[in-house]
Amino acid sequence: MKIVIDTNVFISALKSKRGASYRLLKLIGTGRFAVSISVPIIFEYDDVAKRRSMLTLTEQQIDDIINYLCLTGEQTTIFYLWRPVLSDPKDDFVLELAVNASADFIVTFNVKDFQKGKERLGVEAITPQEFLQKIGEMP
Repeated sequence: MKIVIDTNVFISALKSKRGASYRLLKLIGTGRFAVSISVPIIFEYDDVAKRRSMLTLTEQQIDDIINYLCLTGEQTTIFYLWRPVLSDPKDDFVLELAVNASADFIVTFNVKDFQKGKERLGVEAITPQEFLQKIGEMP
């Protein structure tokens, strides 16, 4: 199974060790699923994480986590643009990555924002908890 992790899930995992987002990030690299990454999404993770004052992580810790994602993620090059499809242009590059990577799911807290992506391009968006349930990691 292949997924794309939306920035809101990545940031949520960095903010708290209690939720499904953190659990999802802890499972990266275990072989349970593959994470598709691209240059734009890595830059987005980095930018948003380093400007969030509520994070208790240092910039070096954020860099280490992002470097791990780069090592374990499946790099996908974006060959074409589907824009605009979604109402938020920042979500379009997440959808483009999912389409180009042939991802099974976009894991996000903004499932409704990706509804048009499912309708037009067949990419389903689910929450971290729903994804963990699918792979048997949550009841």
